Amino acid sequence: MRNTALAFAVASMALFASGCDKTGKPAGDKAAEAKPGDKAADGKEVKVLGGMKTEKEQESYLIGSDMGRSLELLKDDLDMAVLQKAMQANMKGDKSLLTDEEAQQIRQRLQEKVRNKQVEKMVAMAKKNQEDGVKFLADNGKKAGVVTTASGLQYQILTEGKGVKPKVTDTVRVHYKGTLLDGKTFDSSYDRNEPAVFPLGAVVPGWQEGIALMPVGSKFKLWIPSKLGYGEQGTPGGPIGPNATLVFDVELLDIVKPDAPVGGPGSAAMGTGPKH
Repeated sequence: MRNTALAFAVASMALFASGCDKTGKPAGDKAAEAKPGDKAADGKEVKVLGGMKTEKEQESYLIGSDMGRSLELLKDDLDMAVLQKAMQANMKGDKSLLTDEEAQQIRQRLQEKVRNKQVEKMVAMAKKNQEDGVKFLADNGKKAGVVTTASGLQYQILTEGKGVKPKVTDTVRVHYKGTLLDGKTFDSSYDRNEPAVFPLGAVVPGWQEGIALMPVGSKFKLWIPSKLGYGEQGTPGGPIGPNATLVFDVELLDIVKPDAPVGGPGSAAMGTGPKH
């Protein structure tokens, strides 16, 4: 985590904490009390959001929520009373209790702590995803209509088309929806109402193998083990965690000419990123 991001997160969280009472509403600020017909700065009536009728409440809550999420890894390491005290002192212009050198020393220690916690979290997530994936695929492979290939890919034919099957050198047009094992959608061309077009050889191995099994006009369900997807890395900063097993509903619409435009929104999340 960079210095500026960390400092902003801590400061914003402190600002929220110092300005709220136990109910979560701004304390000691009569103007922040919700009243029917409250006006925004531009004179327009503020729309009630989350039960909050003033801009100050809404914006304070949003900052608090965002910063709370950003500080999740440090939730057991922060003294909120001290954090609040430091924020209030800074806003009043009081002299810091720390010298610049001391602040930098603490900042470096805190950054190292965050990095270590991030690694621990990723290791734990990778272990859980691996175990969940192995169990899921073992059970799923026993279901009627589910075929497991030698590589470990699983597929089910939902609709079998009459067209030809693509080769790895072909460019294809597909509609798809990708979900994690918990059912959360991480990408969908259906939601964008725009099929994806890509060279089959550019996608992760699970997609290469699965789509090559599909005659044009087919709709398959694919279950892609992590070793055929994004492996131990997942998509850093993205929706796919380490060792995640992926589930796709895929329609192979057609095989397109080599000079057709490729890619499209969401193609990186769908699987056209680095291959494993």
